[in-house]
Amino acid sequence: MSDRVIDRKELLKRAKKGHRTKKQKAGDVIVFVLLALGAVTMVFPLIYMVATSFMTKNQILSGKLTILPDPILIGKYSEVLSKGSFINGILNTMKVEIPVLFFGGFTSSLAAFAFAKMRFRGKDTFFMALLATIMIPFAVVMIPQYVLFTKMGWTNSLLPLIVPGCFGNVSIIFFLRQNLYSIPTELMEAAKLDGCSYFGVYWRIFLPLMKGALGTQLILWFMGIWNDYLAPVIFLRNEDKWTLQVVIKSFNSYYAIQSDYALIMAASVISIIPTLILFFCFQKVIVQSVAISGIK
Repeated sequence: MSDRVIDRKELLKRAKKGHRTKKQKAGDVIVFVLLALGAVTMVFPLIYMVATSFMTKNQILSGKLTILPDPILIGKYSEVLSKGSFINGILNTMKVEIPVLFFGGFTSSLAAFAFAKMRFRGKDTFFMALLATIMIPFAVVMIPQYVLFTKMGWTNSLLPLIVPGCFGNVSIIFFLRQNLYSIPTELMEAAKLDGCSYFGVYWRIFLPLMKGALGTQLILWFMGIWNDYLAPVIFLRNEDKWTLQVVIKSFNSYYAIQSDYALIMAASVISIIPTLILFFCFQKVIVQSVAISGIK
């Protein structure tokens, strides 16, 4: 009998918790409407950019807000792809992406393993000093970097964009370090007893276990390099060395005078396609990885 009374009380409590008043429901509706308006406000420039890429010059300059252009022209996309500078910009960007993601991902994961699982004097102090560099904006160091790379003869080449990234990314080191804390240290101790070296422990045990988190961070890093504009425009002068974002900026400078905004928008749409595909394909993994790394 007492068990039944307890069960009824529990059911009543759960029913009260699940029951929402009209005031609470109205609040939820208001919050949903505000969030929906915010989402539309954020997405609308992207939608209008895509629409503008299909418009004629007269439609764009008419001043009328049109989402569905009439007629729809697709010729600007073929015109963009036929320009050698645009394709060359994509190739130069990939020349930066591939070595940076490969070597930088390796060094970042190796550093994260050292900070998370190895013991050495001054580890926490050195990590906090490394982490503090995140707070230094690029605008503070870009002039000293430019002077340094000029003296080394690296300016007007892709080396200033490639070499520093190959030594790792502080943000990735931090997130991977947080992820490694969820992996038992006993695995390393057992492997050490079996005669495995520290690098062997990293390569054979911990790297396979953190490959999901590492892949997520590399995707985010890919997006950052793909969309980078400030560093390339500082270090690169010759047109044949320009990365994609610098090429698009040059389109804006040249074709805006001719009011050929459709071509500029078409180039911009093509440039965001890879990052959009990556984000929508891996958005759940990205969000989960960032959330887990943030609460450990």
